[in-house]
Amino acid sequence: MTLYKKLLFFFISVSFLFTGTLALNAQSGKFTVVVDAGHGGRDPGAIGSTTKEKDVVLSVAKILGDLIVQNNADVEVLYTRKNDTFVALDRRAVIANNAKADLFISLHCNALSRKQRSPQGVETFILGLHRSKDNLDVAKKENSVILLEEDYSKKYAGFNPSEPESYIIFEYMSNQYLKQSLYLASLVQHRLVEKSKRVNRNVRQAGFLVLREVAMPSILVELGYISNRADESYLKSSTGQKSMANSIYDAFKEYKREYDKKNQVFTNNPAKKSNETKNTATTAASGDVEYRVQFLTSSKQYSRDSSVFKGLSPVSSYRDGAVYKYTFGSTTDQNEISGILKQVQSKFKDAFIVEFKDNVRVK
Repeated sequence: MTLYKKLLFFFISVSFLFTGTLALNAQSGKFTVVVDAGHGGRDPGAIGSTTKEKDVVLSVAKILGDLIVQNNADVEVLYTRKNDTFVALDRRAVIANNAKADLFISLHCNALSRKQRSPQGVETFILGLHRSKDNLDVAKKENSVILLEEDYSKKYAGFNPSEPESYIIFEYMSNQYLKQSLYLASLVQHRLVEKSKRVNRNVRQAGFLVLREVAMPSILVELGYISNRADESYLKSSTGQKSMANSIYDAFKEYKREYDKKNQVFTNNPAKKSNETKNTATTAASGDVEYRVQFLTSSKQYSRDSSVFKGLSPVSSYRDGAVYKYTFGSTTDQNEISGILKQVQSKFKDAFIVEFKDNVRVK
């Protein structure tokens, strides 16, 4: 059997596992985050002049986990490691999948050899094709940890992290979590750049084994280049680690807020699901919280009768930076907006509830 066929067979097998995990996840109703500190134990990861990647990412992971737990009573945090131990890549995925987790955040540091002039900055990855040689090199480096595992060729269906041919399988993988992963990655990258003042190396796609095997939205954050003197100084400092953890937490908080809206989770006075869909809406008085259903985001401004709305009318829109966001319905009643949401989701499955006050979005 060729390497490609082995990889394809492995992916199909894992897909069935993912489907089962999804069904169980939908029933649990509990939000679980897995925080993955890369490397550990006999695998130091990238090595700087005075710092090891495994130590930096473990510290940031613990700070991030504490922030999530302390500020979110409805969220459980699990760690793939909480001390300096070696954890195989497939084991990290098993921890997340067995927990039926809702989110997987993997933390790493980047590096170049001492012979090369090192860049600096943060980059956030999601699973996908390596769009450039740089992305492929990062994936190869992080995936090479499997060479420290026994029977790695058998465990990973003949995958060899040093061979570009091994990454062909990623061209054929349909990542059903791509949209959520990209949304979280964009939030994380923005916060790290704007709040922690890191150099922006953008959101990227690459073939990371650890992301391939988890059945949930997932990202891998390269916190900086440990081979760069300025980055290393920041990465090993208590101030830098706390700032990065806080930035990632802020991104998680925004992600969770949107997740709750899409799943009709209200922290106060939970709404009961409406038994019938209503086409009318209650107008909000000044100062009241107004609920709308957001169903489309576009850089283009459409006319109110555009066919892109699939018959929804009347439609409202608001500007957010360079994009237009389109909403349907308006009510102050949570029961009513739940019914409207069901109506819109029959046409736009990713629609979710947003809140306005005095015609300005607040959540």
